[in-house]
Amino acid sequence: MTRNDELNRVARERSRQVILQAAIDLFAERGVSGASIAEITRRAGVAQGLANYHFGGKEQLIAAVLDSWFDVLFGIPQVEGPADARLAGIIDGALTATGYALPVQRAVFAMQQQPGTHRLYAEAEERHAEQARLSENIVREIFRERGAADPPLEEIMLRSTLEGIFMKFAVYGDTFPLEDARRWVHRLYGLPEPVTPLPLQLAPRDPDARTRASGALRPEL
Repeated sequence: MTRNDELNRVARERSRQVILQAAIDLFAERGVSGASIAEITRRAGVAQGLANYHFGGKEQLIAAVLDSWFDVLFGIPQVEGPADARLAGIIDGALTATGYALPVQRAVFAMQQQPGTHRLYAEAEERHAEQARLSENIVREIFRERGAADPPLEEIMLRSTLEGIFMKFAVYGDTFPLEDARRWVHRLYGLPEPVTPLPLQLAPRDPDARTRASGALRPEL
């Protein structure tokens, strides 16, 4: 590959990523139906034809957003050590990921629920079925080592608990006590109290704070 070929490849990948990020941001702000390809490429600062070049159309762009979410979900690094340490690592890694990936989190939650995009979510889930199965088995083995009577159910309930936290953080933003929720989950599973906070920029919690949807609002660009 020549130097010019490499530069062109890097430029193509950069334009693909800025379109993908613009789609994530707009889907999170307005929903999938409220964001057109023209608006997405305008936000990305690229020609509209590049969206078709990279993705082929809006459905394929939605599929790419969903794939990026699954990449985040299954890219959480595994902690080595005894079962308790590995479980704490999964909890902390998942909550850290949702803090870093809040726009895509909001976009994906909307796609899960809306009839027009639920099929696309199900198809993306199927594309990542083997990764999901491996991830589930890792968690089930942790609960098996901890002596759980029903490791599959424990895995499902842990996932449901974490997804509930993800959803509430997506809805309530800075007014949701993510760090305290993390410590609550640690206590729920009898894990040691975390020594350091999550590596996220979180607003200090008011002891009398109330969760409000306004905490998730951001000025529109």
